[in-house]
Amino acid sequence: MPYSWIENAADADTRELHLWPHQSMSPGGFVFFVAATFALISLPLLMVLGSVVLWGLLPFVLVALGGMWLALKRNQRDAQVIEVLTLTPHRARLVRHNPSGEAEEWDCNRYWAAPELHASGGPVPNYVTLRGCGRTVEIGAFLSEDERISLYEELVSALRRE
Repeated sequence: MPYSWIENAADADTRELHLWPHQSMSPGGFVFFVAATFALISLPLLMVLGSVVLWGLLPFVLVALGGMWLALKRNQRDAQVIEVLTLTPHRARLVRHNPSGEAEEWDCNRYWAAPELHASGGPVPNYVTLRGCGRTVEIGAFLSEDERISLYEELVSALRRE
C-alpha cells in the first residue's frame, strides 16, 4: 500500500501516517519506454529513408515523441505529492506537500477529528475526508478504491486509540 504508519521513537504517543501516490514507472523504465517508442515509431520511416517524404514525416514523429515525453514528465511531477497525518494525544495535524512545493495544513483537536467515508458523491468512489474544527479536508484521494476503504478503517481505529 502506498501509505505507512511510523511510530515516533522519541515519543511513543505520537504516530505519523505518510501517504503517497503510486509510482509505477522508475527512471530506468522511463528511458526504456521513450527509447522503445522512438524505435517503433521509426520503423515505418525506414521505408522512406533517402526520399523527400522522410522530411515531411519526421516533424510529426518528433512532435508525437516530444508530446509523449512531456506527458510522462508531467505525470511524474504530479505524483510528487506526500500527505503526512500526525497524531499526538491531543492534536491531529494533516500536511499535504504539493508538487509545486507549497504545503497545505489542517490542524484540529484530536477529540473532534472524525474520518468520514463517502461511498458516493465525492470526486472518486469511497472518498475519505477528515472533519474537525469547522473544516473538512480530503486525505488519500490518489489511492485506489480498496486502499481508501482500508485507510478509512485504519483512521477510525487510530483516532479512537488513546
